[in-house]
Amino acid sequence: MSRQSYAKYRPSGVEWLGDLPCHWAIQRVKFAATLINDKTAAGDAGLPYVGLENVESWTGKLIGLDKECAADGISNRFAAGDVLFGKLRPYLAKALEASCDGVCSSEILVLRPCEVHSRYLLYFVLSRDFVNIVDSSTYGAKMPRASWDFIGNLSIPIPPSPEQQVIAAFLDRQTGKIDALVEKKRRLIELLKEKRAALISHAVTKGLNPNVPMKDSGIEWLGMVPEGWEIVPLRHLAISIQTGPFGSQLHADDYRPGGVPVVNPVHLVDGRVVGDEGAAVDNEVFHRLRRHALKPGDILFARRGEIGRCGLVEENQANWLCGTGSMRVRLDHSKCVPRFLNFLFNSNPFGKELTLNAVGTTMLNINNTILARMCVAVPPCREQWEIVDCLQESCFVTEALITRVTGAISRLLEYRTALISAAVTGKIDVRGEAAG
Repeated sequence: MSRQSYAKYRPSGVEWLGDLPCHWAIQRVKFAATLINDKTAAGDAGLPYVGLENVESWTGKLIGLDKECAADGISNRFAAGDVLFGKLRPYLAKALEASCDGVCSSEILVLRPCEVHSRYLLYFVLSRDFVNIVDSSTYGAKMPRASWDFIGNLSIPIPPSPEQQVIAAFLDRQTGKIDALVEKKRRLIELLKEKRAALISHAVTKGLNPNVPMKDSGIEWLGMVPEGWEIVPLRHLAISIQTGPFGSQLHADDYRPGGVPVVNPVHLVDGRVVGDEGAAVDNEVFHRLRRHALKPGDILFARRGEIGRCGLVEENQANWLCGTGSMRVRLDHSKCVPRFLNFLFNSNPFGKELTLNAVGTTMLNINNTILARMCVAVPPCREQWEIVDCLQESCFVTEALITRVTGAISRLLEYRTALISAAVTGKIDVRGEAAG
């Protein structure tokens, strides 16, 4: 960072804090803030409820505050100005300053500042080194928690009161600017994805030539299609449509890391099949389930839950297994180009139509019959390849842009975290930027 440091420092005596400005004090957290243990039955409080899911990681912001208490069991009361810190999975850095009275999850510590300003305390508990040291103390493998005994005994730097306010105001301004920039970049990513989705949807239903004569497909979701395209149900293009093994055939105990990968719906991402070393079976299980083995050009669908999720099997994924929650479509390559149909199946119009045809109440499902009767518009194979080449080139450019913007967001968030840590531990002197 290009900001100046303080003129004089002294050793803090705490390794993770390092040197502190000479005029700063140092104190244990439990003396700078009081832990509030005001328990109440969540349903009886009649106050806004804050759960861990309502707190955004690393930003100190509410994602959404319930108007009425929406939790069962025992909760912690808090008051406006208290600082809330999530003790469950502290690496998520879920903390905020309460703007009103309310109740929160028992997994959230309620800290009432007494020797520090609340905004300064908030930024301190959001600092990278504090979060890391707290996370290193957790107990419990599946649900790691930090204890107040450990947190309360950690050291906190205490600048003079006016300086605490200056630091908090500085961080409010700077993080606000960073957050606004991050939001713009996230919106750019959304627009790029929307543009890509629109291009794919148009190309796989209207073609690339805007001047080609059109005809009515007779299918509502397809509308008008080029004259030379054939309207056929998917069963006319498929050699087979087969669901994955039943749950009684593939058990959780069958999975062995490092074996033959099993493709479940979670492994179908943006039209691709993504491998997972943890979701695999040994050769014995593979032999038993070999009828569900995959070939390059197969397309897998999620058959329940998130309907429309699908992915194309690549050459290096041959002989992987179709999982229990997936459905395999093996296409006749003489009639269609799998990559073209994969683009079509991943288009928004097809996904919406498939969802409308799904069955079930608590969870939507598709089956062989539903998928087999889904009608698609298929151009001649040569034109399919032309569309695939065009879309792959366009998607490559879009993905490169998204990757670049995503990288910029990561760097901004890293800078945000580093700036907070530097300011609350005195590594930078921001007093001259009080009115900046």
